[in-house]
This record gives sequence, structure tokens and C-alpha cells, in this order.
Amino acid sequence: MNREARGSVEENVLNKQQPHWENVFSNSCARFGDEASYPARKAAELFKREGKSKILELGGGQGRDTCFFAKEGFSVHSLDYTESGTGAIKEKAEKMGLSGSVTALKHDVRNPLPFEDSTFDACYSHMLYCMALTTEELEFLCSEVRRVLKPGGLNIYTARHTGDPHCGTGTHRGEDMYEIAGGFIVHFFSREKVEHLARGYASFKVEEFEEGELPRKLFMVTLQK
Repeated sequence: MNREARGSVEENVLNKQQPHWENVFSNSCARFGDEASYPARKAAELFKREGKSKILELGGGQGRDTCFFAKEGFSVHSLDYTESGTGAIKEKAEKMGLSGSVTALKHDVRNPLPFEDSTFDACYSHMLYCMALTTEELEFLCSEVRRVLKPGGLNIYTARHTGDPHCGTGTHRGEDMYEIAGGFIVHFFSREKVEHLARGYASFKVEEFEEGELPRKLFMVTLQK
């Protein structure tokens, strides 16, 4: 993977995404709606078939998928790097009577995950991987997720891909990252990147799907430890 060819990464700009998301979540109680996403519904089906019950969610946002998983009978630890997001998740879980099944923590996934080895049956994240994370940070995250998964554990993530209408638009921020309308930085994935990040896992598969009005075009990647 030739990172140099993608241009230098603007770390100071990437670091400003955290307060940007903090502000976004503070100003909207349901930025992405309240209904569970398509990948969450698909993941729940697979988790049930595979007998997975203890789930780690990365980038839980305001909890639409978090509470869906809890309602479906899973125990969920949801991480988000905003106070607004984790607060919304806790509030939503409490209102739905799901507090006993949901733990929400503030955490930046660029740092080691705050869990022991082999803690979770599965990990799920919807569009966390395509946030303002460099390839090096994504490599580290994949290794951390693999560490906290039990043997045979599943890691399901989604990411916008290079066929997305927004890819290549806006301001280039290094590698395959572009700052698009609204000040959001998106890391667009190629199939090569998916395969690269799958190294170390026993198996992986990729599904393409669309979401939203644009529509956004995404990969849904399923990895098994």
C-alpha cells in the first residue's frame, strides 16, 4: 500500500473531527434517525446463528444500533469518542429499559481498547472505519479488535468505498480521505484496503450496499478470528 502516493496526512485537521462530531451530536438528538441500520439487522441475524451474545460496538454514535442489539437480547459495550454520543446512548437505553444490557464508554479507537484479551464474541461498527483514521491507525484498530475477540469471534464493519459519489470530491486530507460538505472527513475504502486490513484474520467476506438519499455506497465486511 503506497501511502506516500496518496499525499501527506494532515494530522491537525484530522484531530479536529472529534470536537466537530461533539458539536453535531450536541445539536441533534437523532442525527441518523432512531431505526436500526441495515448492517445492524444483518449482523444481529449472523450473531444469533453463530451463538454470539457479548458484543463490542465501535463508534456507537447516538445509539440507534446499540439499543437495537440490546433489544434483540445481546449484551453491548458501546464506545464513542464524544461525550454527547455516550450520553445519548445511556439516556436512550434507560428510556427503553435496556440499561442492564448496555454499557456506553467514551473512548478514542486510536488508543488501545480498554478490555482484556478474548473478552467479546463479536465486534460491530457502522461507518467508524471510514472516519478520519489513517491506514496505520486502521491497522492498529484491526489488531486491537482481533485481540479482544474470543477465538472464532466475528468483526463486522462498514465503510464507504471508492465507488461512492463523494469519493474524490471536497478537500483532500491525505491517503483516500476527503473532507466533504458539512466538514466531515471520510476515508474511502478500496477492495485492496479491505483485503489489507483482513490480514491476521482467518476469513473475510465483503458485501456492497447503499444507504441514504445520495446514496452512500458502502462495503459491509465480515471478518472471523
